[in-house]
Amino acid sequence: MNAWKRFAALCAALTLTAALALPAAAEEIEVTEDITVSGDYDWTRFAGDNITLNVYNWGLYISDGSDDSVNVLSAFEELTGIKVNYTTFDSNESLYAKMKSGGASYDVIFPSEYMVGKMAAEGMLAELNYDNIPNIANVGEAYLGWDFDPENRWSVPYMWGTTVLIYNTTMVEEAPTSWDALWDVRYANNVLMFNNSRDAYAIAAKRKGLSLNPASVEEVDTVMGDLKAQKSVVQAYVMDEIFDKMEGGEAALAPYYAGDALVMIEENPDLAVVHPEEGVNFFVDNMCVPANAKHKEAAELFINYLCEPSVGLANCDYIGYSTPLTEVWEELDDDLKYSEVAYPGKEVMDKAEVFITLPEEVNAALDAQWSEMKSYEEGGSGWMIVVFLLAAVALSCFNIWRKLRKKSRDNY
Repeated sequence: MNAWKRFAALCAALTLTAALALPAAAEEIEVTEDITVSGDYDWTRFAGDNITLNVYNWGLYISDGSDDSVNVLSAFEELTGIKVNYTTFDSNESLYAKMKSGGASYDVIFPSEYMVGKMAAEGMLAELNYDNIPNIANVGEAYLGWDFDPENRWSVPYMWGTTVLIYNTTMVEEAPTSWDALWDVRYANNVLMFNNSRDAYAIAAKRKGLSLNPASVEEVDTVMGDLKAQKSVVQAYVMDEIFDKMEGGEAALAPYYAGDALVMIEENPDLAVVHPEEGVNFFVDNMCVPANAKHKEAAELFINYLCEPSVGLANCDYIGYSTPLTEVWEELDDDLKYSEVAYPGKEVMDKAEVFITLPEEVNAALDAQWSEMKSYEEGGSGWMIVVFLLAAVALSCFNIWRKLRKKSRDNY
């Protein structure tokens, strides 16, 4: 099913849920003023077992109590007696590398769709027991049964969204409409770019009218050439660092994820976003249990907790991403529920594309050429910066000379 059909199916499900009279809710347990959970689930079965769950999530991707948000992690600890050791990563690739190295053990991780497929194929994920995750029923059908996990054996949807182009309206005169803006020499040293291979490749590929999923090594070669050509205008390759840079007005343009873009705009009203006309990535981030998890059943309990409507609502309110939980969408504030950034329309979704798990040969070529491109950046674009600086100094000196010459003529 393509991106728009899935999106339309979700919207239909959300509308139907809102329109129908729902059956009476089961008895609920109030954990905090903002968090209530189903009373039909045994939340305390591990109390006293001295369990600590190691949870590995994207940065800034959960309601953690900061900025007057609800702390869903401390509420979970209070409810269950299970401690949470919560750490973050900044890309699917860094998650994969950490897991593959065997240097750390996690109980719950949050990979995106294509990485779920890759890790499942390599035996890195545990098959889920849905007796421990009955809240899977709260997930909209449009977000179940994807090609990367058709039976949802390995994953439960957490959040979804699209990529967008963020720009600073005080530095960019006219709203960009194309990914071309990220190659525009007028913004040299004022462009930020994704610091991961799949997202960066996707942008360069869509700009050329190609699929963001390369079909061959030769296609990777072509697109990576465009990313290498872009280097002379790129200020930095970033992930979570983008928040400080864009909120602080340190760059003019940057691609990123829609939910995070909304957060940045709240902090800096000079920022705005567009969905470029060539098309964007439509992604779904998921909750999974690694094959070597030490506390699988407690991990499934944690996943079930994150699918509770009150918890999902707290997370959506804080991080701005789009929810796959049908009941949560109805409770969102109208400015988020009907946001064209968080819930884009048919024109955007018709051109949206989902990452797939690439053939090993193509994936290896993408990883190798990305590393080569980054190495080239370290030594290859430095001279361009020097050239820009020398050109600026020369222009400044020329202008001073002209003024002095004119003044000398006037005096004469």
